[in-house]
Amino acid sequence: MDLTVVAYVAYLLISIGLTVWVARTLSKNGRIFLADVLKGDEKLADAVNHLLVVGFYLVNLGFVALYLKSADEITEARGLFEALSVKIGVVLLVLGVMHLGNVYVLNKIRRRRVMEREQTPPVGPQGWTPQSAAGPWAAPAAGPAAGPAGA
Repeated sequence: MDLTVVAYVAYLLISIGLTVWVARTLSKNGRIFLADVLKGDEKLADAVNHLLVVGFYLVNLGFVALYLKSADEITEARGLFEALSVKIGVVLLVLGVMHLGNVYVLNKIRRRRVMEREQTPPVGPQGWTPQSAAGPWAAPAAGPAAGPAGA
């Protein structure tokens, strides 16, 4: 059997296995993060999680398929391992970049939500503070309550 074909089969099995494992891991563990980003909306978090997994599969499996072809014919076991290590290394880098890209975008969305939440006062306005005729920056008026206690 041609070692190039063996390299193709091994590359496909390993790359597809890694892609499925990473997608399942990210989906399972990322759901909690998505629910937080999406303000606790569980149904929306599940839907977005599913869409992200589908996109992840499409991009990564498409890359695996495009990167299948080998420029050189493999004639010995050493060449087989070298070709596999390069191809699988590149696939792992692409998987990592995809993961970091997803986390970056979701973190930006989460930070924006946290900033919006911090700008909202915890208690709504309950009334207005009267202003003096001199404006909001006038010195406090001297009165009986203005002096030290017991003086």
